[in-house]
Amino acid sequence: MSTAAKQINRHSGGVLGALLLVGLTGWFLLNPGLQGVQQSAHAAGEMSQDQFDKRVRDYILANPEIIMQALQSLDARQREAQAAEAKQVLASRADDIFRDKQSPVGGNAEGNVTLVEFFDYNCPYCRQMAPIMEQAVADDPQLRIVYKEFPILGPDSLFAAKAALAAQLQGKYGAFHKALFGARTRVTEAVVLKIAGETGLDVERMKSDMQKPDIQALIDRNTELAQALRITGTPGFVAGDQIFPGATDLATLKKLLDQARSGK
Repeated sequence: MSTAAKQINRHSGGVLGALLLVGLTGWFLLNPGLQGVQQSAHAAGEMSQDQFDKRVRDYILANPEIIMQALQSLDARQREAQAAEAKQVLASRADDIFRDKQSPVGGNAEGNVTLVEFFDYNCPYCRQMAPIMEQAVADDPQLRIVYKEFPILGPDSLFAAKAALAAQLQGKYGAFHKALFGARTRVTEAVVLKIAGETGLDVERMKSDMQKPDIQALIDRNTELAQALRITGTPGFVAGDQIFPGATDLATLKKLLDQARSGK
């Protein structure tokens, strides 16, 4: 750490000190407007506390925009660090992401490209993506979909996720999944049970299977995995080494799949 930075660390407190440490040290060392500070580390070291603090405050008051620039720089660095961490998780936990044996699979189970979706049945953006996902499967016979139930929008969503995973035990996950997203209302417990009956599920068996520990354990794994991948909302997609948060259009989705196929 430079002498000037040590001065900042030692003499500046609270929010001002944090801002200076994060983003302003470089400005004081490199900005030509502060030739008196940057001429020599020795001079900065001999500066009294009052002199140094006054120099800092005067410069900030004269150039308030540097605070926002410093915060923006910090934010960008944090996002880059989080993205790098997520990529590491993606590489180290590929089996959990792409090949979890309990996660429902759609499209071509033996396809040459996999798209993983984290979703919630009560998420309007996930509902918006449902027909786009269907079209992507229709257009790409080699597309494999891995569904990650990620119920983050309350008890109704959790009930729906458990019901869908229970439907998988009856071989009806795909039809039930589609019907839930086709609902024109919030997917409540009553709506789930109604759709289950209309889809041909044994509703009593489904309700019993929903209580199985494996189902809650899978949802817990999905939640932990989403957090590790920095997926904080729904929908969230993973393909190849790319993590794509949020809803998108068909063209962008296909581009993501093309990149996954080519390894770029």
